[in-house]
Amino acid sequence: MQNKFRNSAVVLTLTALSAFLLACGNMVETPAPTSENKSTSSVNQAGEDTGSAEQTAADEGKVQQTRQFKDWTGHNATIPVTPERVIYHGEVTGDLVALGVIPVGILRQEGMVFDDLVANAEDVGFPFNVEKALGLNPDLIIFSNNDEEQYNQISKIAPTVTFNSFASLEDRMRILGDMLNKKQEAEEWITANKTATAEMWKQLHENGLKEGETASVFTMYPGNRLFVMAGAGLPQLLYGKDGLKPTAEIHKVIDEGMGFAEISLEKMTEVAGDRIFILDPVTDDAKQSTKELMDSPVWKNLPAVKAGKVYNFSIVKASGDAMSREWLLKELPEQMMQ
Repeated sequence: MQNKFRNSAVVLTLTALSAFLLACGNMVETPAPTSENKSTSSVNQAGEDTGSAEQTAADEGKVQQTRQFKDWTGHNATIPVTPERVIYHGEVTGDLVALGVIPVGILRQEGMVFDDLVANAEDVGFPFNVEKALGLNPDLIIFSNNDEEQYNQISKIAPTVTFNSFASLEDRMRILGDMLNKKQEAEEWITANKTATAEMWKQLHENGLKEGETASVFTMYPGNRLFVMAGAGLPQLLYGKDGLKPTAEIHKVIDEGMGFAEISLEKMTEVAGDRIFILDPVTDDAKQSTKELMDSPVWKNLPAVKAGKVYNFSIVKASGDAMSREWLLKELPEQMMQ
């Protein structure tokens, strides 16, 4: 089930629908030292170093600046203490950006709130493009997948670790903070995020949000398929401490460990909460399906629709990464307090 869920999520990302539909898949071969890490001093036939002892010591220091890291799927990888050329292949690139790390390679998705910050990053594509990755000369690859066959191929390029992009935001930030030698930055971000989140909910409660109100998040997928989001992206914020509550039907999806579930139009009456959030899709056919949904009698008769408590967010911008979370903390109250 875990593999099936992750693979479905990745496919949905690649269609540019969101990190939500995502956000809802042994041996590590250490590459030979690069010319940058090798000693530049020459050695005579007697084995005596004829180069600069000072340069040699410095280069040896570089080589020794690695450590062991146990990743999500149990690999013990030898990684740089402070990685400098990182490829991140997954759905939450904004987590790294929030820590001040701009990857040299990413799985690109246009329309993210941090697009300008990763404009120069190479898109390593899906499936992972080995040739592109080699050209980037990475010193660390973070692979947000549990596909062992792909891992074995990728880990031949550079030290590679798997990473669970569906973990909670705080867990992800701490893991990345450890991995990237950004522990302090991670803790500072977590503290600031907790404070900002608490202040946002306080503001909303002071402006009409009632205790115990429920919420539902829906999106249309190409092929006229309706999904309710449960455990990834925007719902992670909505259903957090002091926030809105999932309806009973959504709670079942969450309890099953799923990030989303496909439902019928008729099922909306059971799933819809006191407030409804629509994630606007990217593709034209999904946009048309969304319009048809909102023209339907089922939609028009939902209590939240009649009460004017419906909010639209870009499915790409309202992602589950740290940078998108910062954006949502500002955008959510602006919409809900109109």
